[in-house]
Amino acid sequence: MRQTYPFSAIVGQERMKRALILNAINPQIGGVLIRGERGTAKSTAARALAALLPLLEVVQGCRFHCDPQRPDLFCDECRERLAQGGDPAVSHVATPFVDLPVSATEDRVVGTLDIEKAIQKGERHFEPGILAAANRGVLYVDEVNLLDDHVVDLLLDSAAMGVNVVEREGISFQHPARFVLVGSMNPEEGDLRPQLLDRFAHAVDVVGITEAAQRVEVLRRRVFFEQDPDAFGIAYEESEQTLCGRILAARQRYALVNYTDRDLYTIAALTASFKVDGHRADIVILKTARAQAALDSRLRINDKDILLAAELALPHRMKKQPFQDSVLNPEQLQSNLRQARAEAEKAVEEDPRQQGEAKATADEKKASRAMSRS
Repeated sequence: MRQTYPFSAIVGQERMKRALILNAINPQIGGVLIRGERGTAKSTAARALAALLPLLEVVQGCRFHCDPQRPDLFCDECRERLAQGGDPAVSHVATPFVDLPVSATEDRVVGTLDIEKAIQKGERHFEPGILAAANRGVLYVDEVNLLDDHVVDLLLDSAAMGVNVVEREGISFQHPARFVLVGSMNPEEGDLRPQLLDRFAHAVDVVGITEAAQRVEVLRRRVFFEQDPDAFGIAYEESEQTLCGRILAARQRYALVNYTDRDLYTIAALTASFKVDGHRADIVILKTARAQAALDSRLRINDKDILLAAELALPHRMKKQPFQDSVLNPEQLQSNLRQARAEAEKAVEEDPRQQGEAKATADEKKASRAMSRS
């Protein structure tokens, strides 16, 4: 019996779904924070995303779902087996979905080293944590604003670096920790500290649907799903397969998506126009724009990609007064983008050396080919 609601069956909430899809194309974008009232499909969408993604090819018996095609990303255990000779056996597993409890401690998240066994027997024994279980999957944190700040830091660090290193008493263990990080919260229960908020690549505000026809459709689909999950899954099987295929094709295409120096100037001028602190927003917008272009089957980003990326990357980073909502006005965004593009054109004209096209690196292309197999 199918227990997961199909991703393509979710009514509305297009911006939330787009953010999740783009992070599935490139998990290194940095995660999604979904803010909204209860009953707006936040957790449903996160679970549905993991169910949408295909089976993973993994090293057989590996506790960390290591990719057999990426030995450079192997955990320490797989590295040791590889050093002993022979190619690792391969198996397939479902894309992991891990739900992090609010009460999670640091040891539960990162894993633990058994110091006693190391001292007495000279053996390095590592007990995997949540980051290990989530590798190459989806890590969902409900009520992330109620989680201990230190634990949130650990999650964001791992999401950014793609690796988890545990060190105790001079003994260390390392394993890959690449996952789509999805956090959700109800703003009525308190907000995240600005330092943590900024480290989520995307933030999406969701509200309940007000249009009667769409609310009726939500009811119909939910009742159908609860009465006969298998039949409901079959009804959306084609749309799920189509969307999964688009994501896989976009993963392969991502490293081939190019951008010009005009695009870089445009992104920089756009973020500067909103007085955004730091440079994280610029990097996120570029990565997101490339993922959007890849999803749309293009090999070069355009202004629309930058605009859609800014809608996800800027609202939670804009300076605001106390009790003011972080709402990004669409007209203002488009106006600022036009101005930013004009400034970029002028800057590039004044510096002919900057007129080349930025290319994806060989490492990016290699990583993209590996992701397409995931």
